Amino acid sequence: MMRIVTTLTALALSAVVAAPAFSQASLLDVYQRAMINDPVVREAEATYLSTAETKPQRLATLLPNLTASAGTSNQFSDSIGGFDVGGGISSGDDRNISDSDTDNWRLSLRQTLFNWSNLAQLRQADKIVARAETTYEAAKQELLIRVAERYFNVLGAEDSVASAIAARESIARQLEQAQRRFEVGLIAITDVQQSQAGYDDSVAVEIEAQRQLATTHELLREIIGEVITDLASPQEELPLAPPNPANPEQWVQTAMQQNLTLVSSRLATEVALDDIAIQRANRLPTLSLTAAYNESTQTRATTSIGVLGTRLSESVTRPDGRQWSLDLTFPIYTGGLNRSRIQQAVYQHRASSEALERVARQTERQARDAYLGVISDIERVRATGRSVESNRTALRATQAGFEVGTQTAVDVLSSQNSLRRAETTYSRSRYDYILNILRLKQAAGTLAVVDVEEVDGWLQ
Repeated sequence: MMRIVTTLTALALSAVVAAPAFSQASLLDVYQRAMINDPVVREAEATYLSTAETKPQRLATLLPNLTASAGTSNQFSDSIGGFDVGGGISSGDDRNISDSDTDNWRLSLRQTLFNWSNLAQLRQADKIVARAETTYEAAKQELLIRVAERYFNVLGAEDSVASAIAARESIARQLEQAQRRFEVGLIAITDVQQSQAGYDDSVAVEIEAQRQLATTHELLREIIGEVITDLASPQEELPLAPPNPANPEQWVQTAMQQNLTLVSSRLATEVALDDIAIQRANRLPTLSLTAAYNESTQTRATTSIGVLGTRLSESVTRPDGRQWSLDLTFPIYTGGLNRSRIQQAVYQHRASSEALERVARQTERQARDAYLGVISDIERVRATGRSVESNRTALRATQAGFEVGTQTAVDVLSSQNSLRRAETTYSRSRYDYILNILRLKQAAGTLAVVDVEEVDGWLQ
């Protein structure tokens, strides 16, 4: 049976072992690697950088537009025909050859003098960039939470495996003891069968725990691209301190002002409101100035071959020109396009306003829930810690009763299962306490790397 357990454990962890790994790491180490390797946050960064180009693009619509062009061309003709040689006499079958080269260049300048739509879009660009930056910062905070959740999920899975192994080994010893006691006639066969059933169950629990551990490792590797074989775990004594300030309403007020997702939603609503003004500005006239200067050089050579001889002629001309224009455009009728776009912008603003209200309510709920989570987890850690000690004492008493025959194998198995559940719950409550502290700061919009460094001080 032990060989079966070993084989199944190896299979469960094969995916983890096959991947590249590095030695023990803390939460801060994992977060720093995630900042480099996580595709989600890198996508958010690229989106922010892309959106930041909105400002120079919209500024360009108000700056002069200077263009230069140059060209060269050639025209050649070879024809046969008559021409007047004087005195009304015309030659026949004369040949005329013409070869003309033209070189030209042009410099043109266009400047928008008035376009209210472009001005409104330039003012809107600052809000668009600010929203993209806020969204990127929110993505970094969300990455920190994702890393912490998966980090402590790995630790929780490791605790479950350790508890399952300890339970299996303890039940194995009990099974051996029951078999010896049965052989000498101290207990009935039913006690042996119950111990065997308990051992088989413990093997199944251990296999499932190993599989869950492999899954949690893979989920963490999905973020950082590598497998961590050893994670720092919380110290035995955690600083179980309530949030500061110890008032949920103050945390809610801070969240309503600084929560990054909420700030991004407010900016989205302002951008949508600006869109209405931009679409209305398309009904206003626009004024632009255009100026140009051009030069060209034309060289023309003509050869005439006839009965009277050959005549050659060549001419060079250099025409140049300057021009400017002031253009006023007034949109009179666009087939209802402007009206439709204005109405569309109004609806989009309404949608963003409703989204803002939804995010505001969600932010308030998250702040209150995280605050209550920290408060309740403090008591939960203390209570589950006492539960572990109580279950250990109960297990020792049950095992002693089994030795003297006052307790059955079922009683021992039940006590062992209760202890395993208490230990797992205790570990999970400690991880939840740390996670809820981080979630509370995320809801308040204050979560930063210094908070990870503080948590790192609680690990060993």
